[in-house]
Amino acid sequence: MSLLNNAGTFELYRDDWGIPHLRAAGPDRLAYAQGYATALDRAWQLEVERHRAQGSSAAFLGPDSVSWDRFVRQARLADTARRCHEALDPGTAAWVGSYVDGVNDGLAQGAARDERFARTGHAPTPWEPWVPLGIWIATHILFAGFATKLWRERVARALGDEAVTLFATDGPGTAGSNGWLVPGERTGTGSALIAGDPHRFIEDPGVYQQIRLSCPEYDVIGLAVPGIPGLGHFGHTGSAAWAITNAMADYQDLYVERLRPAADGAGIEALGPEGVWEPVHRHTETITVAGADPVEVEVLETARGPVITRGPAADPEQDQEQDPEQDPEQDQEQSQEQDLEQDPEQTLSLRYPPRVRRDLGFAVLPALLRARTVADIDRALDGWAEPVNVVHAADTEGGLLHRVAGAVPLRDPANRLRPVPAWDPRYTWRGWAETPSEPVQGFAVMANARGIASPLGVEFAPPHRANRIRELLSGSADWSPKAMADVHRDTHLASAAPLLALLPGLDGLTPAAQALRARLLAWDRHMAAESTDATVFSAFRTATVRRFAADPALAGLAGAPTGPDVFHPWLYLVPRVGYALEGLLGTSLLSALDRAAHVRAALEETAAADTPDTPWSQVHRLTPWSALPDPDAQWPGLGGDHDCVNATSTVPGFTDLTARASAARYVWDLARREDSLWAVPLGADGVTGSPHHRDQLPYWAQCELVPVVTDWTRLTKESV
Repeated sequence: MSLLNNAGTFELYRDDWGIPHLRAAGPDRLAYAQGYATALDRAWQLEVERHRAQGSSAAFLGPDSVSWDRFVRQARLADTARRCHEALDPGTAAWVGSYVDGVNDGLAQGAARDERFARTGHAPTPWEPWVPLGIWIATHILFAGFATKLWRERVARALGDEAVTLFATDGPGTAGSNGWLVPGERTGTGSALIAGDPHRFIEDPGVYQQIRLSCPEYDVIGLAVPGIPGLGHFGHTGSAAWAITNAMADYQDLYVERLRPAADGAGIEALGPEGVWEPVHRHTETITVAGADPVEVEVLETARGPVITRGPAADPEQDQEQDPEQDPEQDQEQSQEQDLEQDPEQTLSLRYPPRVRRDLGFAVLPALLRARTVADIDRALDGWAEPVNVVHAADTEGGLLHRVAGAVPLRDPANRLRPVPAWDPRYTWRGWAETPSEPVQGFAVMANARGIASPLGVEFAPPHRANRIRELLSGSADWSPKAMADVHRDTHLASAAPLLALLPGLDGLTPAAQALRARLLAWDRHMAAESTDATVFSAFRTATVRRFAADPALAGLAGAPTGPDVFHPWLYLVPRVGYALEGLLGTSLLSALDRAAHVRAALEETAAADTPDTPWSQVHRLTPWSALPDPDAQWPGLGGDHDCVNATSTVPGFTDLTARASAARYVWDLARREDSLWAVPLGADGVTGSPHHRDQLPYWAQCELVPVVTDWTRLTKESV
């Protein structure tokens, strides 16, 4: 296909999986082609993500989207994206603009392919140049888990300050990944392999897009985020390749704000550091809601950042009798007492690096496409900002890289744990941390566990996935791309050990419970798809979690969450107990919690239920998120669990279904790029019912990989 337009000509080819391979005369023309091809394949997804980034998705998705739209507007995500776009260097701005031009020229044709536009009555409108930056921010705003600070605050109020990290999961959270780098001395070719899989909520269409971008300056394959030009997370240029995982860094802060009417009665003020009252930006916006009345949203922003929760004590009408000339030190003391001790619904502002720095690191994206060596990748990533990632890279000359990239503020350690008072200068930001790197010695593994990024975070994943990957890799010195699938599909659940370790010490069990105990202790601890023992273990774990959560010692955490709905997933007790179960079984806190009694009762309960011998995959099924769900969709059963390398996350104590798993799998071969492999949960096409919408799903469900095709003669040229 040759298309002449303001960006010039490009060619679109597809392989047998419908994956787009794009060729153009230069980088800007290629960015146009990427935008155009993405709009053809994923117009619905692009429009959903654009409107989610703008806080306008309820206009065609209805009332269920209002809570997200409200958060986006209160957090000023779109305004932040505009500011970051204004700060782009001219070359990067032109490159992003070419992508947006391609999206705009392809949207109408893409929308005509997808019946969801007609069903919702939504018609695409032209994108503005800043929209890709908005999608990037909206996609990653919850990655650093600032909402966990709301939970820690709740724990401290209920159980005391010493318990603030009691539920530290060193667990899965909302985003994580596996990644490993095998140096050439451990491969069959003598060149490095990079492999792994990002763990995200699985969406339909998928959150990653397999694509190839080729021009005279570079020829790169990789996984793109639809709506974003380039290949920010995973790419192979032929002579160099890179991949990332979430560093689990903490780089977003919540500040308790004290607000009052301004002295002139015309506005609002916030108490800032040193007892100085500062003006607060204030305006209102309207969310249009399909099938319901519009919703008015008040948008406030202090010098720290946008206000994302508004407590009742912050209502200016309740402060009318306050003397504006009151002594600042006395006012500060009273504010701290009221807002930090008495008011469970605090007024909180969010401080996040892109809004402070006006930078997402987008200039890194075109630089990565041009990378030829590890040194090129390393230099490019010095400019990365959001989100904070651990990076693996390798090149054909034997270069290896293991580093952290992104913007992490320097501030008091307390900022990382819970909301801190805005008026105390102790908690202000003081510059930016250096991101660590370390030499690759043996295998380099990144699985969200403590390690290279430890100085930058609070909670990390348990070491189980990382340790298991190292154990598996140590079993061979002749690794090949195809053999990497055996690592991807591993289902060993090391986190089962602490719970199972309590079983031998239980006495007074009924015969049925004794039989169940013997069965669980004989289990190989693999959450294999065909395993019936895995199903029984999950039922026993569920009963244990629910009994722990119902213990009187945790009664203060058992109530329904308050505050904005968008943060509620972080605030329910049962999932928190489920993810932190391993730590709760061994903690010295909560001395009143009779762990053995709860485990005994859970074992008896599970034995009495006479759980049928059902394969794990029959109850552990995929349940992807979709903006407009397909009620007739059939989703596969899976092996794995949240602490397995095959990290198909359940919510222990709540459901065996999985909504979060590998959003893609990849193996980058530095010896022969054409021997690289990959797979995504669904397929290359975002249109329901199209041939390539779900053609990779059976392979993905079995942790199998499909070939990367680089030979242009094996591709089919497509005309528009």
